[in-house]
Amino acid sequence: MKSILLAVCLVVGISSFAQADISFKEKKHSFGKIKKDVPATFVFTFTNKAKKPVVIEFANAECGCTKPEYSQAPIAVGKSSTIKVTYNAATLGAFKKNVDVKFAHSNQPYTLTIDGEVIEAKKK
Repeated sequence: MKSILLAVCLVVGISSFAQADISFKEKKHSFGKIKKDVPATFVFTFTNKAKKPVVIEFANAECGCTKPEYSQAPIAVGKSSTIKVTYNAATLGAFKKNVDVKFAHSNQPYTLTIDGEVIEAKKK
């Protein structure tokens, strides 16, 4: 029993340590109300606090309505970079979308979230 508990604590500790070397300014953004068919974009900023340069391995959105864009260049120690996330706003109603971001040095992805409500544009 003690060995199982020790193993669980070790895994949790390593996972927590691995994610401490990338610091996102924020991991969630709420657009509020946005007009239908007018794409909404937010830029997430992060800083590399690791001891070596890091590279984004991938940034995957959970659906085709959300598009992440990022540089594939290494981010130097202490430097910041961005991930631009655009929601196409083609469907009326509330939305909540996640983008999983994985760095090459880490086993676990970071999750960025956008949400809001798409409303009908006022007709002139």
